[in-house]
Amino acid sequence: MGYILHIETATDVCSVAISYQDKLVSISEEKNSLKHSEIITLQIEQVIIDAGIKQNELSAVSLSEGPGSYTSLRVGMSAAKAMCYALDIPLIGINTLESLYTTTLKKDAENHLYCPMIDARRMEVYASLYNNKEPLFENKPVILDEKTFEKYSTDKTKIIFSGNGSIKAKTLYKPGKFIFSDTFCSAENLIKPAYKKYKNKEFVDLAYFSPNYIKPPNITTPKPKQL
Repeated sequence: MGYILHIETATDVCSVAISYQDKLVSISEEKNSLKHSEIITLQIEQVIIDAGIKQNELSAVSLSEGPGSYTSLRVGMSAAKAMCYALDIPLIGINTLESLYTTTLKKDAENHLYCPMIDARRMEVYASLYNNKEPLFENKPVILDEKTFEKYSTDKTKIIFSGNGSIKAKTLYKPGKFIFSDTFCSAENLIKPAYKKYKNKEFVDLAYFSPNYIKPPNITTPKPKQL
């Protein structure tokens, strides 16, 4: 049981890491990047060099499977599948929102609700809502307004937002009943859940795996030019 390569491209963060079992060994991260397809191969090469290993020492690849940006998710999937096919190693899929939740849970008090969010269009986010035992809802598009979380928030229960969608939430909800975590997407978030799945042999089917887009891409048809 050796090294695992982790790829996170669900948002504007392009992040690649290598772990040994459940410990971070090396990481390369570009924030606010719109060049995932240009840099991800270089990042993979760099983290392998920084880890002091060879490609054939990798035991698996883990991938942040979404929800998130359609184009960015496809870049990550292509890179992950290429590595798995080339090295004949398994692929592990990790839900992006769940990885944000488990990372935030480690940092904050456990008697609250946790709402990881990925930025979508306008005031929409892709979100899940968890207590410290089970999800209240998972992987759904949510339109943010002042009343979106009204039924979940009480005087004793605070909601902890994480992910880049929480930036939108911050414009609507004031601190008090709401906490804004600094946890954003990173390949480091994948390490512990990926290691757990690796030990349990919970791998995805390489041939049929597709990211969890939730919604189809927002493709517009250009208007015909007037002559």
